[in-house]
Amino acid sequence: MTDDASDRWEYRAIRPPREAAKKEARDPSDELNDLAAEGWRLVETVEYVGGGTKYLVFERPYRADEDDDADSAEREHRD
Repeated sequence: MTDDASDRWEYRAIRPPREAAKKEARDPSDELNDLAAEGWRLVETVEYVGGGTKYLVFERPYRADEDDDADSAEREHRD
């Protein structure tokens, strides 16, 4: 089996966007479209035990030449 970049994936987990009170989710369309433009696709949600979404999990094919871009984008999308 070969280990070239076309066989590899990278993942990102972010918290869903929240309103100022941190209790209600706001419409994440803008953030989702930004991530989609970078090649990310939503593949899973991680839920709290009592309900609600804790993380949105995204994947895209691994791009070794974009490691620096991914690091800066991750910092922008963090809470």
